[in-house]
Amino acid sequence: MSGHSKFANIKHKKEKNDARRGKIFTVIGREIAVAVKEGGADPNNNSKLRDVIAKAKANNMPNDTIDRGIKKAAGNVDAVNYVSCQYEGYGPSGTAIIVEALTDNKNRTASNVRNAFTKGNGNVGTTGCVSYMFDTKGQILVDKEAYETDADEFMMLALDAGAEDFSEEDDSYEILTAPDDFSAVREALEKEGVPMVQAEITMIPQNYVELATEEDKKMFARIMDLLLEDDDVQNVYHNVEDYE
Repeated sequence: MSGHSKFANIKHKKEKNDARRGKIFTVIGREIAVAVKEGGADPNNNSKLRDVIAKAKANNMPNDTIDRGIKKAAGNVDAVNYVSCQYEGYGPSGTAIIVEALTDNKNRTASNVRNAFTKGNGNVGTTGCVSYMFDTKGQILVDKEAYETDADEFMMLALDAGAEDFSEEDDSYEILTAPDDFSAVREALEKEGVPMVQAEITMIPQNYVELATEEDKKMFARIMDLLLEDDDVQNVYHNVEDYE
């Protein structure tokens, strides 16, 4: 995993997304609504909701906004029912892209996703066409500046908590878990006071590819921008080397 500074990309994305703060909160708000609907409004009895709350805090969502979202989801029987859907496809230079969405209108979302791929010289494929190139993992990123510790001791803490892998970058630590172990590992580190820049279930490419030409870079960026501007889109995963 070394050589791909996830943390640098996260920092860049956060800066880029400052202008899209409302979009981030919309994304997390939908995840809160789904988590509450599936497991109830009490985080103590709903591990999925605890995970979403941790993600919300990592993205600087205010506590009162989180609480309002939970109460709204719990008290509104007529709340919008969001359906999760996933799209897979190819971008320029044969790049692999996976799009996760939560939507109340699958036809609209499918049309928007297809449009984004088309405008960037890509195309949506069939289910499974690229997801086999990714591993689903719990991923926790920790900023070294925010958490001064001995790397070996931190590694043992993470592994003892149930982590699968631990790696050190120049500016950060990365902890990977099996999806089913993510909540337990995150909560164990949280109890130890470990601050997290990112803590979520994600899809990590097994191999990275480079965009071949400047035109391909431009087209790939177009796909990404259109997808990330869509309120229905929750997450976008890809295997492009050092794309920010």
